[in-house]
Amino acid sequence: MKHHRHLTRTLVATFTLLLPVALFAADVNVSSGLTGAGGPLAMHGYDPVAYFVDGAPRRGSAEHSLLWNGAVYRFVTRQNLDRFAVEPERYAPQYGGFCAYGVSVGKKFDGDPHVFAIVDGKLYLNLNPSIQTIWEEDVAGNIAKAEHQWPAIHSTPADEL
Repeated sequence: MKHHRHLTRTLVATFTLLLPVALFAADVNVSSGLTGAGGPLAMHGYDPVAYFVDGAPRRGSAEHSLLWNGAVYRFVTRQNLDRFAVEPERYAPQYGGFCAYGVSVGKKFDGDPHVFAIVDGKLYLNLNPSIQTIWEEDVAGNIAKAEHQWPAIHSTPADEL
């Protein structure tokens, strides 16, 4: 009987921890599984602030992690983590880190942290260099299309689009 109560408590605790992940998983492009910080990993572990500070993708560390919007973001330095904590909307990738071109056509594709652009102070990721080239043919138009599509698809899991 004691074993069953422990198992029940464990299951309830696990469900309680996973519920926020399930609610936000469709909104943010994350890896599967939980990190030590309590959520799935965003941006393949790359530091969103580094794009603005260093102008390049840099992999963050588990030591500098922050749970935001149901996903764990990692940072190269404590200073980058602090910057993000103060203004997460400024640094977080658009469309939850999904491919910006994909969102413009109503889909959610993985955003590659090495295929990015900063446009008007916002970070955009794309699926691969070929898609980035297509997206760059009409950046403003593709952003406008994505802005129109995102409200309708942000809460829909990628495999349902």
